[in-house]
Formats: sequence, structure tokens, C-alpha cells
Amino acid sequence: MRVDIKKRASHRSKIIEGQFKGLQKMINNEDYCMDILTQSLAIQKSLASLNKLILENHITTHIKDMLQSNSEAEQTKALEELLRLYELNNIRGK
Repeated sequence: MRVDIKKRASHRSKIIEGQFKGLQKMINNEDYCMDILTQSLAIQKSLASLNKLILENHITTHIKDMLQSNSEAEQTKALEELLRLYELNNIRGK
């Protein structure tokens, strides 16, 4: 993993951990539903941000290397991974 992305991803995951602990506390305290939903949605946005970082790392390292490979199998694998990511993103939202 690229050092800069690893640092940012680690920081983001610690933020998500704190947000999730806060969410658990809100549920246990039976806080106002809208406040719980707001916290839950904030966590989802933070997870999306983390996913973007991991995707950036994967594309700029693994996918890039596979596409530059002389092996047609490696190039095909890179394209299949990109298509699978596209499908996961589109299926998840529906």
C-alpha cells in the first residue's frame, strides 16, 4: 500500500471507529431517531471516503502494474477487477 494512502486510510478508519462507538451509545441511550440516522449516514459517508482511498491505492498500484504487464492474462484480470468494482458499486445502491 502506498505510504500516503495508508496513513490517510488509517486515520479515516479511526474516525469511523469513533463514529460507530458514538452510534452505539446513541442507540443504547435511545437518542432521538433523527440524530441516530444522521450519525449512521455520516458513518456511511466516511466509509465511502475510505473505500475511495483503498480504490485509489488499488488502481495506482495493482491495476496499473497489471495493465502494464506483458501478460495478457494479467491485463485481462485488471479489466475484470475494474468491471467487478463497477458492478459492486451499481448493485449496492439498488
